[in-house]
Amino acid sequence: MTDDSLILSVADAADLPDADHVFAGLKAYNEAASGRPYDRRDLVVVARDAAGELRGGLVGYTNWDWLYVDLLWVADGGRGGGLGARLLDAAEAEARARGCRWSRLYTYDFQAPGFYPKCGYEEWSRMEGYPEGHTQIWFRKTLA
Repeated sequence: MTDDSLILSVADAADLPDADHVFAGLKAYNEAASGRPYDRRDLVVVARDAAGELRGGLVGYTNWDWLYVDLLWVADGGRGGGLGARLLDAAEAEARARGCRWSRLYTYDFQAPGFYPKCGYEEWSRMEGYPEGHTQIWFRKTLA
């Protein structure tokens, strides 16, 4: 089969069986290439008020000794009160329980770049102009 005989499709949302197949193929390749099991596990921490309203949350995953924080959000009115640090601490504690030794995440210059150093993270990279007129900032932390 040549590349010319393949039909590409583009969509706004993943077809779950297709996404699962892509993940399984990448997992098999990564395990064979690295010699290590691909042990990715989702990790979600949420905070709700007494009425059950979501007030903040963290979404990420663990894999190969790392915690990957993809999303960290605190609702308006709750920022600056320590909830973000509590969410991050809970995720890091679970990551340690899973055997993780490091954490990584990114934020933007208009979000919370001053927050992460207060939580023990060090900046290790910047991407200027993403988005236009702003900077994406990458942080990492040793969890030992």
